[in-house]
Amino acid sequence: MASTNGALPSGSGLIVSFGEMLIDFVPTVSGVSLAEAPGFLKAPGGAPANVAIAVSRLGGRAAFVGKLGDDEFGRMLEGIVKENGVDASGIRFDQGARTALAFVTLRADGEREFMFYRNPSADMLLKPEELDLDLIRSAKIFHYGSISLIVEPCRSAHIKAMDEAKKAGVLLSYDPNLRLPLWPSANEAREQIKSIWNKADIIKVSDEELKFLTQKDKVDDENAMSLWHDGLKLLLVTLGEQGCRYYTKNFRGCVDPFKVKAVDTTGAGDSFVGALLSKIVDDQSVLQDEKKLRDILRFANACGAITTTKKGAIPALPTEADVAALIKASS
Repeated sequence: MASTNGALPSGSGLIVSFGEMLIDFVPTVSGVSLAEAPGFLKAPGGAPANVAIAVSRLGGRAAFVGKLGDDEFGRMLEGIVKENGVDASGIRFDQGARTALAFVTLRADGEREFMFYRNPSADMLLKPEELDLDLIRSAKIFHYGSISLIVEPCRSAHIKAMDEAKKAGVLLSYDPNLRLPLWPSANEAREQIKSIWNKADIIKVSDEELKFLTQKDKVDDENAMSLWHDGLKLLLVTLGEQGCRYYTKNFRGCVDPFKVKAVDTTGAGDSFVGALLSKIVDDQSVLQDEKKLRDILRFANACGAITTTKKGAIPALPTEADVAALIKASS
């Protein structure tokens, strides 16, 4: 599976990513509060859009489905989707609401805190009847998060898109991407995130999300497996600078991280997911082959690591050549 330069072939099957796209305003100086930041860099983001662009940048085929404001920021984001080779035909525009914004505080270790401007933002107003169902049904993998579950009508659009994909035999990939400040309460977040849990074929959670969903402080196999459901093919727990753990019906294990100097962790999990999906889209049998899966997860870990070395999500997403260079340098 691995080629001589450490890269893995990307698939040509379509990966459709559903949900929010927004602009992250990232402070020019790390380790200060939002109020103390002297200035901000404008960085396109939003987890599902990040995943779509991550797939495309690695040579895969991706489409993004979501809603933007019919404003300069919205048109700018559509342009970024297209410039990165992602199918933008599933994007809709709302004339009555703005594109979502997020101000991101970077701590000295590159970890983040968020302040969101969505009251409501255009992504929350996507309606079921605005979905391009043909595009969704044509996917090999349909990927989504949980932010689109917070309010109507986007919640209904999310459920419809997911159900149509499932009926068409599309593999469902779920990264909850918890953003607690956006939810009415922690209990509501937990309940809604779990309300669609049993539909997914692949689920990726971070170590913090694992603690949140299980309401236990330990990140171990027992707690991870408490999130297992019968239809699941692969459960992943990302551990930041500690790598990741994987669980299938037949085997489990962990894959070591790559050591890099982290500047901004925004988009690292999305880069990891995009890498994984781009490598399994045409051959889902790798989910039953532990050696091949470990190779893919090593590649995905490298993608996540590289993404932390620059500010912003989309600007930091790597190419195959970037990943091959890191893998080679680390071997």
